[in-house]
Amino acid sequence: MNNATSPSDSSPSTPSQDSSAFERWRRKAMLVTGLGVTEDERMEALRAHQTRQCEKQKEYFMNSSPIIVFMLKHLKLSGCEVPPSNILCAPCDQTKSGGFSPDPGAVVLCSGHFFSQKHMEYTLAHELIHMYDQCKFKVDWSNLRHHACSEIRANNLSGDCRFSQELRRGFIAFSKQHQACIRRRSVESVAANPACPNEAAAERAVNEVWDSCFNDTRPFDEIY
Repeated sequence: MNNATSPSDSSPSTPSQDSSAFERWRRKAMLVTGLGVTEDERMEALRAHQTRQCEKQKEYFMNSSPIIVFMLKHLKLSGCEVPPSNILCAPCDQTKSGGFSPDPGAVVLCSGHFFSQKHMEYTLAHELIHMYDQCKFKVDWSNLRHHACSEIRANNLSGDCRFSQELRRGFIAFSKQHQACIRRRSVESVAANPACPNEAAAERAVNEVWDSCFNDTRPFDEIY
């Protein structure tokens, strides 16, 4: 009987393999502790890691999240199919968690800015509702009433204004909390529009379209 072990049978690692594994471990330890690397190198590695995690979570949502799958389906039915490449994960301004660009029709998810998976899911749903409005209603984003309507709908339908989300933001209300959240967040977004002269104009635009846009739940049958 031949008891010789073939080269593929549990062969010991070579010195070069051990060295490579050690170098990867050492580099990871340096980045975690900050020892032996510059702060810029450490932050660059952190941002790259956060972006990879964001992309992985995005792919999961696009295939498995009920609200995201529903929105992608209705965008496709409206003639605006969304390829994964049009939903980007990237570092952003610290005040943002996501954004929608009408041209070329892309969503940005701000990697590293989400306090939970639900926060990221609601953010993606919010931006996809903007994309749906752009596709379905041809929103003029320089028109404050148009912008206000889409913000009301996105905040209302995405899950962004659920009690748990508001609690994490430090806003607690037991009377009309949902409506208060939608109004506040919609006014903030419209006020940031370059076409908006001041917060009073943003509040006026939100108030003018509130009733019709709050009650417009398309493509949902009811508030998510």
